[in-house]
Amino acid sequence: MTDIRSYEDSRDAGFGDYVQLLKPRVMSLVVFTALVGLLVAPVSLHPVEAFTAVLFIALGGGASGALNMWWDADIDAIMRRTKGRPIPSGRVQPGEALAIGLALSGISVVMLALATNVMAGALLAFTIFFYVVVYSMWLKRSTPQNIVIGGAAGAFPPMIGWVAATGSVSVEAFLMFMLIFMWTPPHFWALALFMKSDYGDAKVPMLTETHGRRVTRAHVWWYTVALVPFSLALGFTPIGGNVYLAASLVLNAGFLRGAWTIWKRDEVAAEADGYKVEKSVFRFSLLYLFLHFTALLADAGLRAWGGF
Repeated sequence: MTDIRSYEDSRDAGFGDYVQLLKPRVMSLVVFTALVGLLVAPVSLHPVEAFTAVLFIALGGGASGALNMWWDADIDAIMRRTKGRPIPSGRVQPGEALAIGLALSGISVVMLALATNVMAGALLAFTIFFYVVVYSMWLKRSTPQNIVIGGAAGAFPPMIGWVAATGSVSVEAFLMFMLIFMWTPPHFWALALFMKSDYGDAKVPMLTETHGRRVTRAHVWWYTVALVPFSLALGFTPIGGNVYLAASLVLNAGFLRGAWTIWKRDEVAAEADGYKVEKSVFRFSLLYLFLHFTALLADAGLRAWGGF
Protein backbone atom coordinates (compact mmCIF):
# COMPACT_ATOMS: atom_id res chain seq x y z
CA MET A 1 0.00 0.00 0.00
CA THR A 2 1.15 3.54 -0.77
CA ASP A 3 2.37 5.57 2.21
CA ILE A 4 -0.22 8.15 3.16
CA ARG A 5 2.46 10.86 2.96
CA SER A 6 2.61 10.38 -0.81
CA TYR A 7 -1.02 11.36 -1.20
CA GLU A 8 -2.31 14.86 -1.81
CA ASP A 9 -2.12 17.49 0.93
CA SER A 10 -4.49 16.42 3.67
CA ARG A 11 -7.18 18.31 5.52
CA ASP A 12 -9.33 17.38 8.48
CA ALA A 13 -11.98 14.83 7.61
CA GLY A 14 -15.60 15.87 7.81
CA PHE A 15 -18.72 13.78 8.24
CA GLY A 16 -19.15 13.57 4.47
CA ASP A 17 -15.69 12.04 4.10
CA TYR A 18 -16.60 9.16 6.40
CA VAL A 19 -19.87 8.67 4.54
CA GLN A 20 -17.92 8.58 1.26
CA LEU A 21 -15.64 5.96 2.81
CA LEU A 22 -18.67 3.63 2.94
CA LYS A 23 -19.27 3.98 -0.83
CA PRO A 24 -22.80 5.40 -0.56
CA ARG A 25 -23.64 4.88 -4.24
CA VAL A 26 -22.78 1.20 -3.98
CA MET A 27 -24.57 1.04 -0.63
CA SER A 28 -27.73 2.45 -2.22
CA LEU A 29 -27.77 -0.49 -4.64
CA VAL A 30 -27.17 -2.89 -1.74
CA VAL A 31 -30.03 -1.36 0.25
CA PHE A 32 -32.46 -1.36 -2.67
CA THR A 33 -31.86 -4.93 -3.85
CA ALA A 34 -31.80 -6.27 -0.27
CA LEU A 35 -35.07 -4.48 0.44
CA VAL A 36 -36.67 -5.98 -2.66
CA GLY A 37 -35.44 -9.44 -1.72
CA LEU A 38 -36.98 -9.01 1.70
CA LEU A 39 -40.30 -7.54 0.53
CA VAL A 40 -41.02 -10.07 -2.23
CA ALA A 41 -40.30 -13.02 0.07
CA PRO A 42 -43.36 -15.15 0.98
CA VAL A 43 -42.79 -14.50 4.70
CA SER A 44 -43.53 -11.00 5.99
CA LEU A 45 -41.42 -9.41 8.68
CA HIS A 46 -42.70 -6.83 11.16
CA PRO A 47 -41.86 -3.36 9.77
CA VAL A 48 -39.40 -2.75 12.62
CA GLU A 49 -37.66 -6.07 11.91
CA ALA A 50 -37.58 -5.31 8.20
CA PHE A 51 -36.10 -1.85 8.77
CA THR A 52 -33.52 -3.28 11.15
CA ALA A 53 -32.55 -6.01 8.70
CA VAL A 54 -32.04 -3.57 5.81
CA LEU A 55 -30.14 -1.17 8.10
CA PHE A 56 -27.61 -3.79 9.11
CA ILE A 57 -27.28 -5.16 5.58
CA ALA A 58 -26.50 -1.58 4.52
CA LEU A 59 -23.92 -1.25 7.31
CA GLY A 60 -22.34 -4.49 6.13
CA GLY A 61 -22.14 -3.06 2.62
CA GLY A 62 -20.58 0.11 4.01
CA ALA A 63 -18.07 -1.95 5.99
CA SER A 64 -17.04 -3.73 2.80
CA GLY A 65 -16.58 -0.38 1.09
CA ALA A 66 -14.39 0.99 3.88
CA LEU A 67 -12.20 -2.12 3.92
CA ASN A 68 -11.93 -2.06 0.14
CA MET A 69 -10.82 1.59 0.21
CA TRP A 70 -8.28 0.78 2.92
CA TRP A 71 -6.76 -2.02 0.86
CA ASP A 72 -6.94 -0.26 -2.51
CA ALA A 73 -5.65 3.14 -1.36
CA ASP A 74 -2.46 2.77 -3.39
CA ILE A 75 -4.16 2.14 -6.72
CA ASP A 76 -6.98 4.58 -5.92
CA ALA A 77 -4.32 7.30 -5.75
CA ILE A 78 -3.34 6.55 -9.36
CA MET A 79 -6.71 6.26 -11.06
CA ARG A 80 -8.51 9.45 -12.13
CA ARG A 81 -11.87 8.01 -11.13
CA THR A 82 -10.79 7.27 -7.55
CA LYS A 83 -7.95 9.62 -6.59
CA GLY A 84 -10.35 12.01 -4.87
CA ARG A 85 -11.52 9.34 -2.41
CA PRO A 86 -11.00 10.03 1.32
CA ILE A 87 -7.80 7.99 1.79
CA PRO A 88 -5.74 8.89 -1.31
CA SER A 89 -6.70 12.55 -0.85
CA GLY A 90 -5.39 12.37 2.72
CA ARG A 91 -8.66 13.30 4.41
CA VAL A 92 -8.98 9.92 6.17
CA GLN A 93 -6.04 7.89 7.43
CA PRO A 94 -5.77 4.22 6.38
CA GLY A 95 -5.87 3.06 9.99
CA GLU A 96 -9.14 4.89 10.53
CA ALA A 97 -10.70 3.24 7.50
CA LEU A 98 -9.54 -0.20 8.66
CA ALA A 99 -10.93 0.34 12.16
CA ILE A 100 -14.27 1.61 10.85
CA GLY A 101 -14.57 -1.26 8.40
CA LEU A 102 -13.82 -3.94 10.98
CA ALA A 103 -16.12 -2.38 13.59
CA LEU A 104 -19.04 -2.05 11.17
CA SER A 105 -18.48 -5.59 9.91
CA GLY A 106 -18.77 -7.04 13.40
CA ILE A 107 -21.74 -4.90 14.37
CA SER A 108 -23.69 -5.54 11.17
CA VAL A 109 -23.21 -9.32 11.17
CA VAL A 110 -24.03 -9.85 14.85
CA MET A 111 -27.00 -7.50 14.85
CA LEU A 112 -28.49 -8.93 11.64
CA ALA A 113 -28.24 -12.44 13.12
CA LEU A 114 -29.93 -11.29 16.33
CA ALA A 115 -32.62 -9.27 14.53
CA THR A 116 -33.54 -11.96 11.99
CA ASN A 117 -31.75 -15.30 11.94
CA VAL A 118 -28.26 -16.78 12.10
CA MET A 119 -28.25 -17.81 8.45
CA ALA A 120 -28.79 -14.22 7.32
CA GLY A 121 -25.96 -13.03 9.58
CA ALA A 122 -23.65 -15.77 8.30
CA LEU A 123 -24.46 -14.91 4.68
CA LEU A 124 -23.70 -11.25 5.34
CA ALA A 125 -20.39 -12.23 6.96
CA PHE A 126 -19.50 -14.36 3.93
CA THR A 127 -20.41 -11.50 1.57
CA ILE A 128 -18.09 -9.09 3.40
CA PHE A 129 -15.31 -11.69 3.40
CA PHE A 130 -15.83 -12.43 -0.29
CA TYR A 131 -15.71 -8.77 -1.32
CA VAL A 132 -12.74 -7.79 0.83
CA VAL A 133 -10.56 -10.90 0.79
CA VAL A 134 -11.53 -12.91 -2.29
CA TYR A 135 -12.21 -9.98 -4.64
CA SER A 136 -10.22 -6.98 -3.36
CA MET A 137 -7.15 -8.72 -1.96
CA TRP A 138 -6.88 -11.62 -4.39
CA LEU A 139 -8.84 -11.49 -7.65
CA LYS A 140 -8.74 -7.78 -8.48
CA ARG A 141 -4.98 -7.63 -8.96
CA SER A 142 -4.35 -11.15 -10.19
CA THR A 143 -6.78 -12.08 -12.96
CA PRO A 144 -8.88 -10.49 -15.72
CA GLN A 145 -11.73 -12.61 -14.36
CA ASN A 146 -11.79 -10.32 -11.31
CA ILE A 147 -15.13 -8.77 -12.25
CA VAL A 148 -16.68 -12.07 -13.33
CA ILE A 149 -15.99 -13.93 -10.08
CA GLY A 150 -15.93 -10.90 -7.80
CA GLY A 151 -19.37 -9.87 -9.02
CA ALA A 152 -20.81 -12.42 -6.62
CA ALA A 153 -20.21 -10.01 -3.74
CA GLY A 154 -22.62 -7.47 -5.20
CA ALA A 155 -25.15 -10.18 -6.04
CA PHE A 156 -25.68 -11.42 -2.49
CA PRO A 157 -27.79 -8.56 -0.97
CA PRO A 158 -31.21 -9.63 -2.38
CA MET A 159 -30.46 -13.18 -1.26
CA ILE A 160 -29.57 -11.90 2.21
CA GLY A 161 -32.85 -9.96 2.32
CA TRP A 162 -34.75 -13.08 1.29
CA VAL A 163 -32.97 -15.22 3.89
CA ALA A 164 -33.59 -12.59 6.58
CA ALA A 165 -37.32 -13.00 5.93
CA THR A 166 -37.54 -16.75 5.27
CA GLY A 167 -34.49 -18.29 6.94
CA SER A 168 -33.69 -20.28 3.79
CA VAL A 169 -32.46 -20.00 0.19
CA SER A 170 -34.81 -20.76 -2.70
CA VAL A 171 -34.92 -20.72 -6.51
CA GLU A 172 -36.22 -17.14 -6.40
CA ALA A 173 -33.29 -16.00 -4.25
CA PHE A 174 -30.84 -17.81 -6.52
CA LEU A 175 -32.25 -16.14 -9.65
CA MET A 176 -32.11 -12.68 -8.05
CA PHE A 177 -28.48 -13.44 -7.25
CA MET A 178 -27.81 -14.60 -10.82
CA LEU A 179 -29.49 -11.52 -12.30
CA ILE A 180 -26.92 -9.26 -10.60
CA PHE A 181 -24.05 -11.72 -10.99
CA MET A 182 -24.46 -11.98 -14.77
CA TRP A 183 -25.20 -8.26 -15.13
CA THR A 184 -21.98 -7.17 -13.41
CA PRO A 185 -19.37 -8.08 -16.10
CA PRO A 186 -20.97 -6.26 -19.07
CA HIS A 187 -21.79 -3.33 -16.79
CA PHE A 188 -18.17 -2.91 -15.63
CA TRP A 189 -16.57 -3.75 -18.97
CA ALA A 190 -18.62 -0.99 -20.60
CA LEU A 191 -17.14 1.33 -17.97
CA ALA A 192 -13.62 0.01 -18.58
CA LEU A 193 -13.93 0.72 -22.30
CA PHE A 194 -14.36 4.45 -21.79
CA MET A 195 -12.14 4.83 -18.71
CA LYS A 196 -9.20 4.18 -21.05
CA SER A 197 -5.85 3.98 -19.24
CA ASP A 198 -7.04 4.10 -15.62
CA TYR A 199 -6.77 0.37 -14.96
CA GLY A 200 -3.55 0.02 -16.94
CA ASP A 201 -1.93 2.88 -15.01
CA ALA A 202 -2.86 1.17 -11.75
CA LYS A 203 -1.71 -2.22 -13.08
CA VAL A 204 -5.13 -3.75 -12.48
CA PRO A 205 -5.55 -6.67 -14.95
CA MET A 206 -8.90 -5.58 -16.33
CA LEU A 207 -9.90 -7.43 -19.49
CA THR A 208 -9.28 -4.30 -21.58
CA GLU A 209 -5.63 -4.38 -20.49
CA THR A 210 -4.90 -8.10 -20.62
CA HIS A 211 -6.83 -9.19 -23.71
CA GLY A 212 -7.45 -5.95 -25.55
CA ARG A 213 -10.43 -3.79 -26.29
CA ARG A 214 -11.70 -5.92 -29.21
CA VAL A 215 -11.98 -8.97 -26.94
CA THR A 216 -13.63 -6.88 -24.23
CA ARG A 217 -16.26 -5.68 -26.68
CA ALA A 218 -17.04 -9.29 -27.60
CA HIS A 219 -17.29 -10.22 -23.94
CA VAL A 220 -19.80 -7.42 -23.30
CA TRP A 221 -22.04 -8.94 -25.98
CA TRP A 222 -21.75 -12.59 -24.94
CA TYR A 223 -22.22 -11.94 -21.23
CA THR A 224 -25.29 -9.84 -22.02
CA VAL A 225 -26.66 -12.75 -24.05
CA ALA A 226 -25.96 -15.09 -21.11
CA LEU A 227 -27.72 -12.67 -18.74
CA VAL A 228 -31.05 -12.73 -20.62
CA PRO A 229 -32.24 -16.27 -19.66
CA PHE A 230 -31.67 -15.63 -15.96
CA SER A 231 -33.49 -12.31 -16.00
CA LEU A 232 -36.47 -13.75 -17.89
CA ALA A 233 -36.59 -16.93 -15.77
CA LEU A 234 -37.22 -14.82 -12.68
CA GLY A 235 -40.50 -13.72 -14.24
CA PHE A 236 -41.81 -17.29 -14.22
CA THR A 237 -41.26 -17.82 -10.50
CA PRO A 238 -43.88 -17.01 -7.84
CA ILE A 239 -42.36 -13.55 -7.32
CA GLY A 240 -42.53 -12.67 -11.02
CA GLY A 241 -45.56 -11.49 -12.96
CA ASN A 242 -46.85 -9.62 -15.97
CA VAL A 243 -45.20 -6.33 -15.03
CA TYR A 244 -41.83 -7.98 -14.53
CA LEU A 245 -42.01 -10.00 -17.75
CA ALA A 246 -43.01 -6.99 -19.83
CA ALA A 247 -40.29 -4.83 -18.29
CA SER A 248 -37.68 -7.56 -18.66
CA LEU A 249 -38.45 -8.10 -22.34
CA VAL A 250 -38.09 -4.40 -23.11
CA LEU A 251 -34.98 -3.94 -20.96
CA ASN A 252 -33.25 -7.01 -22.36
CA ALA A 253 -33.96 -5.86 -25.90
CA GLY A 254 -32.37 -2.50 -25.09
CA PHE A 255 -29.35 -4.04 -23.38
CA LEU A 256 -28.79 -6.53 -26.21
CA ARG A 257 -29.00 -3.76 -28.77
CA GLY A 258 -26.44 -1.68 -26.88
CA ALA A 259 -24.10 -4.63 -26.32
CA TRP A 260 -24.30 -5.58 -30.02
CA THR A 261 -23.43 -2.01 -31.00
CA ILE A 262 -20.43 -2.06 -28.64
CA TRP A 263 -19.23 -5.37 -30.11
CA LYS A 264 -19.43 -4.20 -33.71
CA ARG A 265 -18.14 -0.70 -33.03
CA ASP A 266 -14.84 0.44 -34.48
CA GLU A 267 -12.36 1.56 -31.81
CA VAL A 268 -11.15 4.55 -33.81
CA ALA A 269 -14.70 5.80 -34.32
CA ALA A 270 -15.50 5.19 -30.66
CA GLU A 271 -12.54 7.26 -29.52
CA ALA A 272 -13.37 10.00 -32.00
CA ASP A 273 -16.86 10.53 -30.58
CA GLY A 274 -15.76 10.27 -26.94
CA TYR A 275 -17.14 6.75 -26.39
CA LYS A 276 -20.72 8.01 -26.42
CA VAL A 277 -22.18 4.56 -27.07
CA GLU A 278 -20.15 2.89 -24.31
CA LYS A 279 -21.16 5.59 -21.82
CA SER A 280 -24.79 5.27 -22.89
CA VAL A 281 -24.77 1.49 -22.45
CA PHE A 282 -23.13 1.86 -19.04
CA ARG A 283 -25.86 4.27 -17.91
CA PHE A 284 -28.56 2.04 -19.38
CA SER A 285 -27.15 -0.94 -17.48
CA LEU A 286 -27.80 0.88 -14.21
CA LEU A 287 -31.38 1.54 -15.26
CA TYR A 288 -31.68 -2.07 -16.39
CA LEU A 289 -30.96 -3.46 -12.94
CA PHE A 290 -32.99 -0.86 -11.06
CA LEU A 291 -36.09 -1.38 -13.19
CA HIS A 292 -35.92 -5.18 -12.96
CA PHE A 293 -36.06 -5.01 -9.17
CA THR A 294 -38.66 -2.25 -9.28
CA ALA A 295 -40.83 -4.49 -11.46
CA LEU A 296 -40.57 -7.26 -8.87
CA LEU A 297 -41.89 -4.82 -6.28
CA ALA A 298 -44.71 -3.77 -8.62
CA ASP A 299 -45.84 -7.35 -9.11
CA ALA A 300 -45.66 -7.99 -5.37
CA GLY A 301 -47.83 -4.91 -4.82
CA LEU A 302 -50.38 -6.06 -7.41
CA ARG A 303 -50.63 -9.47 -5.77
CA ALA A 304 -51.07 -7.90 -2.33
CA TRP A 305 -53.77 -5.46 -3.46
CA GLY A 306 -55.69 -7.37 -6.07
CA GLY A 307 -54.73 -11.01 -5.91
CA PHE A 308 -53.04 -10.92 -9.33
